[in-house]
Amino acid sequence: MAQFLFEADLHGLLKLDTPIPNAPPARWQRKAKESGPGPSPVGVSPMKPANRSHSFSKTPSKTPGKSGSKIQNTPTKAGGDRYIPNRSTMQMEMANFLLTKENDPAEESPTKKEQQKAWAVNLNGFDVEEAKILRLSGKPQNAPEGYQNNLKVLYSQKMTPGSSRKNSRYIPSMPDRILDAPEIRNDYYLNLIDWSSQNFLAVALDNSVYLWNHASGEIIQLLQMEHPDVYISSVSWIKEGNYLAVGTSSAEVQLWDIQQQKRLRNMTSHCARVGTLSWNSYILSSGARTGHIHHHDVRVAEHHVATLTGHTQEVCGLKWSLDGRYLASGGNDNLVNVWPCTQGGGGDFAPVQTFTQHQGAVKAVAWCPWQMNVLATGGGTSDRHIRIWNVCSGACLSAVDAHSQVCSILWSTNYKEFISGHGFAQNQLVLWKYPTMTKVAELQGHTARILNLTMSPDGTTVASVAADETLRLWRCFEMDPIKKKEKEKANSAKSSIIHQSIR
Repeated sequence: MAQFLFEADLHGLLKLDTPIPNAPPARWQRKAKESGPGPSPVGVSPMKPANRSHSFSKTPSKTPGKSGSKIQNTPTKAGGDRYIPNRSTMQMEMANFLLTKENDPAEESPTKKEQQKAWAVNLNGFDVEEAKILRLSGKPQNAPEGYQNNLKVLYSQKMTPGSSRKNSRYIPSMPDRILDAPEIRNDYYLNLIDWSSQNFLAVALDNSVYLWNHASGEIIQLLQMEHPDVYISSVSWIKEGNYLAVGTSSAEVQLWDIQQQKRLRNMTSHCARVGTLSWNSYILSSGARTGHIHHHDVRVAEHHVATLTGHTQEVCGLKWSLDGRYLASGGNDNLVNVWPCTQGGGGDFAPVQTFTQHQGAVKAVAWCPWQMNVLATGGGTSDRHIRIWNVCSGACLSAVDAHSQVCSILWSTNYKEFISGHGFAQNQLVLWKYPTMTKVAELQGHTARILNLTMSPDGTTVASVAADETLRLWRCFEMDPIKKKEKEKANSAKSSIIHQSIR
């Protein structure tokens, strides 16, 4: 009997379709029991779907695929991990080796280290000691042909345009005023305008000279030549602004009193037209078409006191330095001569410097107001260069190609800059930074070549006259109000010291 019971138990254990007594419930039974009160899922088979209502009127409360518990599924596609782009290119074994090697306190001999280094180079292609953890193997991809990185501009520039513009002042691109200049002679070699210290602008229009008061706008006709074929070839104010020197095509040099509006004297020593004039105290220097420069002492009857013969063609540029030590002359023979100051007496006078680098006529000559030995010159159409000279050493400090005829040069008294007037093709005025010789601004408006430039007594406004028969005023050197007050205080302090010394 006991044998039959044992066989029945054994047969029951070996049968797979009967429930196992005292066995733990299946996983699907536990989940059904935890889901809430309801009928006992005893008769439900795990391999068959449960009886569910197929009503479509109720929308699911949660978005499918977004359950309360966050479950991270392993991506089935290789390289689909969004945190590590491609595990196949990461040397995980090498990273594991480097991490475990840091905790290894064992010291190795130099010979063994060299052997391991050689093995690592042969096996891996690089030194293990210099390798980085999670080092990305493989060479980086080359950029496609023609690709340009736009960010390179931001990091390659020394100074952005915005920051450089902050340091620069505002320069009006349009003229402050435009005046008519009818019948002005379109001759490169003449000097037809000049601005006095009393704020009168003298303009030579054919055979007449007109004065324009900048403060009041009043226009005065100072003179008109008696003979219709004689024209005015040059004008120049004395430093005090009460006398005007006038050169004519009939080789005369006239001296006019502005207050009385009458001619004081007529000086004749040249035999050709006088195209340029320059004052040095009571000495008036005149340059003629013959290439000769005459010094006139306006105080005495025998006014002709010296003759300078350094040019073979017409003298078209003449300017005394501010300290009165040197006279610079430019001519149609492409020469620039620097003459010493002559205090009376006759004899032969030789220039202290002669510059021959210009390849065209030199009309534009100007002395630097804060460096008395620095001279700026500009060449004509065949040269088109502006050159800066040291008259003491004779060295050319700098030269720049202006790409057009240089008609006139003026130095600013308010800034370390100068302005140049040009001819074809732009007929523009150009502001230059000194000593870097970089362009600050270009002022355009004239439709024909510029003939002359002159500056207002306060140094803020430049007047330009051109062959288009217009005279334009440019406020290109306007001072900052704070700097202007400081300059006025400094000038008043100097004048008070002078008055005290006189008393």
